[in-house]
Amino acid sequence: WVPGKTDKGGLLELSQRPRFVHNRSGRYESRFVSVAVDPASPAIGTWFRGMGGSVLGVWIAHGEGRALFPDRDVYSKVMESHLAPLRYVDDHGAPTSVYPFNPNGSLDGIAGLVTPDGRHLAMMPHPERCSMTWQWPWMPREWKGIRGSPWATMFRNIVEWAESRMAPEFGGSRTVTSGVDDMDLDVEKLKAL
Repeated sequence: WVPGKTDKGGLLELSQRPRFVHNRSGRYESRFVSVAVDPASPAIGTWFRGMGGSVLGVWIAHGEGRALFPDRDVYSKVMESHLAPLRYVDDHGAPTSVYPFNPNGSLDGIAGLVTPDGRHLAMMPHPERCSMTWQWPWMPREWKGIRGSPWATMFRNIVEWAESRMAPEFGGSRTVTSGVDDMDLDVEKLKAL
């Protein structure tokens, strides 16, 4: 699903296809880093609804997380189509390839890829490890009292998106009643703080 077709419609040679490879550091990296959510990504309509433009802390834990694009045309198509919805950022919120802000050395801070329809997401960060505020090593003082992490919003979003597309006999278009519903997960409210 990552653009990888030749001009003649065939697939790129295996050696030219995008893939995740060993981190530039040569080490397994595990720590809390910051990522930005691209507001123009197709993932905004599915995974990251209401989160566009956010810069959020997230746990990473991987040894082979560097996105490699041997074919520059494929890389250009990914970036032009906003198929890299998450990017590692520095202390100023700018995408970066600089270590340690970017734990693996991915070009332009690519931390994940999404299909053009926004349905399928592959990412190196682990939002499941910080979906509750007690899992965060640090957060802005203004967030004190907020019971749910912004990452819980991502999980709620995709559940709601999937349920809205289910046939009614399987519960489609019903309201999510999971345990995250009662949490204060308004990302727009968090951005305003």
